Amino acid sequence: MNNKIKDVKTLVKTKFVGLYDVEYKNKQNEDRHWMVASRKSEDELKEVYLEGKEDKIDAVVIAAFHESENKLVLIKQFRVPINNYIYELPAGLVDNDESMESTVARELKEETGLELVRINDVKSRQKVYLSPGMTDESVAFVYCTCEGELSNEFLEDDEDIESMLISKEQAKEILKSDEIIDIKSYLILQMFASMGEELFN
Repeated sequence: MNNKIKDVKTLVKTKFVGLYDVEYKNKQNEDRHWMVASRKSEDELKEVYLEGKEDKIDAVVIAAFHESENKLVLIKQFRVPINNYIYELPAGLVDNDESMESTVARELKEETGLELVRINDVKSRQKVYLSPGMTDESVAFVYCTCEGELSNEFLEDDEDIESMLISKEQAKEILKSDEIIDIKSYLILQMFASMGEELFN
């Protein structure tokens, strides 16, 4: 595929995310502009868009199974953009050149207090994009097992998270409810409600 992007300019840049004006040509060879939210700097985006540099995975999404309780790990987190709490899976950004296992262990501990036992599968060694009409953010979807007691003592100041262990029957009830559910956790809840612990084998 010929690269259709011509230029990238910063509109807003904050610590964790930037908003960029991306100039590109559409299929009619007409110049157009698209606003893109990205965790990368302008220079990093230009390397990816204009020079073909490989785009690294930004974050991990963690589908964790608590071994002794035989339950799925789920969180309920306050999210400013929707001004509400939403069911999610534990997740977090990859720090610099941190390994996948280190990122999973760190984020699982921080958001739930649980300890990583093992990574069972990384469903996407390649990247999975969350909302490509708006952002280039990509994740690796990691299936793992964990142990320990739930705790909120490791949360960052801006994190408002309730962690929980969900049985197969509870997963079915959440899916039937009017609760707000993130799409990633919705899909995992559907599979867990159907397959139970076999999902993690």
